[in-house]
Amino acid sequence: MSPVPADRRYAVWLSDPSFAAAEIARGIGYGAAVLDIEHGAFDLADIERFVPFLRALGLEVLAKVLGPERGPIQQALDFGADAVVIPHVENAAHAKAVTAFAKFPPLGDRSFAGGRTTGYRGFTDAWVAEQDRGTRCLPMIEDAGALEDIGEILALDTVDGVFVGPSDLSLRRDRGAYTRQEGDFADLRRVAEAARMAGKPWILPAWSREEKEFALAHGAGQLALTMQHGALAAGLTAAFEETTSLAKQAR
Repeated sequence: MSPVPADRRYAVWLSDPSFAAAEIARGIGYGAAVLDIEHGAFDLADIERFVPFLRALGLEVLAKVLGPERGPIQQALDFGADAVVIPHVENAAHAKAVTAFAKFPPLGDRSFAGGRTTGYRGFTDAWVAEQDRGTRCLPMIEDAGALEDIGEILALDTVDGVFVGPSDLSLRRDRGAYTRQEGDFADLRRVAEAARMAGKPWILPAWSREEKEFALAHGAGQLALTMQHGALAAGLTAAFEETTSLAKQAR
C-alpha cells in the first residue's frame, strides 16, 4: 500500500518519545511533530534518538525546548530538529537575545558543533547559510509583554515565525484559565494580523473545532491538531463509554 502523503501543515503534539505514536500519526497523514520537551518526558538521550527517527518517517520536527536559553536551543538543533519553539519569551528585547542562539554569526550567536548536522565533518560558509535558512526559530507568544511587542518580535531577522501558547497567554493576560472566550480570540487575531503584516507564519495548538476553524480562517501556517495523551484519553474514553452503554442495554 502506498504511504499517505505527509501534510506539514498539521502536527501531532508528543509529550514523550513514543515511536508507536509517531508511526501512527505519520501513517494517518500528519507531516510534523511538536516535541514538548519543556513539559514532557524527554531527556537528552531520547531527543538524540527520537529526532532522526521522526525525520526518517518524513515528519518535520518542532522542538519546544526547556527554556529560553542557549543550551536547550542549540542541543535541539544539533540533534537535527527542523525548528526550535522557544517558550517564555518576555518581550522584544528578550526575543532578540534568545533567538540569536538559533542562528550562526553574523546573523545570530549559535555555536558550531561538528556532529549530526554536518555529517560528523567540518563545515563551510554554504552550510552555515543553509542552516540559518533551513532551521526555523519560533519564539512563543505566551506572555503579555511578548504580545505587546509582537510586531517587533516578528521583525527580527533571527525569527522565522511565532508559536502561540494560548493557555499561558490567558493566565498572563489576567483572564484566568484558558476557556476560548472572546478575549482569547482577540489576542489570536492580533498575532495573526501581525504575522500577516510581517509575511511570516504563526502556529497554533488547536485542540478544539473552534480553534481549528479560527486558525484556518486566519491563515495559520501550521496547526498542532491533538495532544498525544489527549488522543489516547479520547480513544480510551470512547471505547469505555460505548461498552458501558451496551452493557446497560443488555440488562
